[in-house]
Parts: sequence; structure tokens; C-alpha cells
Amino acid sequence: MSNKFIVSPSPHVFGKDTTSKLMRDVLIALLPAFVVTVVIYGMQALVLTGVAVVSCVLFEYLIQKFLLKGSNTINDYSAILTGVLLAFNLPIGIPIWMVVLGSLVSIGIAKMSFGGLGRNPFNPALVGRVFLLLSFPVQMTMFDAPDMVRDALYGATDAMSGATPLAYVKDALKNGCSVSEIMPNISYQNMLLGIKSGSFGEIGALALILGFVYLLVRKVITWHIPLFIVGSMTLFTGALWFFNPEQYMDPIFHILTGGVLLGAIFMATDYVTSPMSKRGMMIYGVGIGVITILIRVWGAYPEGISFAILIMNAVVPILNKYVKPARFGVSK
Repeated sequence: MSNKFIVSPSPHVFGKDTTSKLMRDVLIALLPAFVVTVVIYGMQALVLTGVAVVSCVLFEYLIQKFLLKGSNTINDYSAILTGVLLAFNLPIGIPIWMVVLGSLVSIGIAKMSFGGLGRNPFNPALVGRVFLLLSFPVQMTMFDAPDMVRDALYGATDAMSGATPLAYVKDALKNGCSVSEIMPNISYQNMLLGIKSGSFGEIGALALILGFVYLLVRKVITWHIPLFIVGSMTLFTGALWFFNPEQYMDPIFHILTGGVLLGAIFMATDYVTSPMSKRGMMIYGVGIGVITILIRVWGAYPEGISFAILIMNAVVPILNKYVKPARFGVSK
């Protein structure tokens, strides 16, 4: 009996990936989009992002040390990533104190109140963003367009000055304009390059796609969630546009505008709040895509990706329970 076998709880197979390594990769993938925002908005983008990051890290440290009284968790870079994503979901002209408040909600309520990373049911950055949107709708929907954006994308169209393409189109359609009347004021090329108004981290579509490719190559995420979000939105909006092209915008417009790419690539794919199985990811992605378009087309808000992701975050436990692969040795 001298040789004893000590059996530990699962998991028994360990990989080389760590939380800090994964978070660093996501931060690297966000760099192209961040560069675009700095080029367009200048130092203002650096200040806003810096405030969000410092606030998130500080709140996590204080809550962990004095309330939860656990080990320090700020070294895993998750608080830094939350701060960057929160900043990317805010208008560039938002007051600094609102950024700090949003950081407190993201970390203190959406993350640490559930026990910290790995236990939160909702994406922390999106909870902070939606809290600010519902609490301060005026400040959260005031988008300051720099001169290069205003001149390149809007030209002399005063109706689009300071409005996102989504808000402009929704308001124009509501006032009786047709799509053919709207299209001369829309430039897909500029949208792809980031020359548009909106939350400052969502504007560079091409830069976000580059980040998506990086995450795929590094195997940080899989293609399932982003492609099923974009695919379901494409099919939904494509059907609407096919049957009434003068009343509904085409799929390309919906993919390049708003926070679709930012949300689909960097927030819907969050390990903690997304399904574990491939089939679950597909259902999750379709749900986000459909809800986003329902809100955009028939809802009060011009954008819906944040609400859609949070709604589907709530569905994830059900998907993990009922949509999962068969156990080893058990036939379906």
C-alpha cells in the first residue's frame, strides 16, 4: 500500500492556453480598429480608452481586495479587455464621468457580483454600454463627426451630420424617403474604411475583419458564431430587400453599419457567455442576427446588436443543457 493513486477532479487534460494569453490575443486583434479610431478621432480616442481601462482595472482590484477578499485577478488582462470593449461601444464625445460609471457597472455589477471571470452570465462591457444607453440616451446617441468624416461621408447633407448611418436611414425611411433617395448619401467604401459616425470602436469594418482573421489563425475563436450572426442577418435583410427594395436597405448596409462586426467578432464569442457546443453556437448566432434585425427594422432603436447579444447570453445555459454532443460511447 506504499504506492497510492491520488485522483483529482476533472479536467484531467490541460492545454497550453491561459486566460492571460487569450486576452492578450484579443487585445492584439483589436489593435487595427484602435489605430483607425486614433487616426480619425485623435487624442480623444486615446483618452477615452485609457479612462475606461484604468477604471475597470481599478474597480476590479478594489472589489477583489476589499469585498471578495480573494487573490488578485487583474493580471489576467480580462479587466483591460473589458475596458477596451466598453470604450469601443461609446460615442467619442461622452463625458468622462459616464465612462467611469459604465466601467463600475461593467466590472462591479456584471462581473464581480457574480464571482468574477468565468461566472458572469452576461458580457460585462455590453452590460455597461446598455446601462449607459438606457440611463443617458441623449449623451449615448450624440455622435460627434470629425471634419474628415463629415466631408467624406456626408458631404453637404446636414441631415446626416452627427448621426450614424443607421439613425439617418431609419429617420429618413420613417419620414417617407425611399431607399433610392437615400443611397446617394451612403458610401460603402467609406464605411469599410471607418469614415462614418458611430461608437468609435465600431467604425472600422475592414480593421475589425483583420482582427477576426487574426483570432481565427491563433485559434482563439471559431468561425461559427460570427458567420452565423452575419449569415442570418444577410438572409433576413436580403429577403426584406428583395421583396421591397425601396423600403428596406440591402444586406451589405446592415453588415457594415453599427456594431455588427465588433459585436459578432469580439463580444458574442466571449468564452464565458457563449455556448460550448458547435450546434449551440450556430443557434446562438442565428438568434443574435434575427433579434438585431427585428430591433433595427421595427424597434425604437436604430441599432440592436447589443440587446441581441445580451438576450442570447440569457439563453446560453439552456443551449448548453439541451444542445450538446453525445457522451463518449453513447449513441445519439
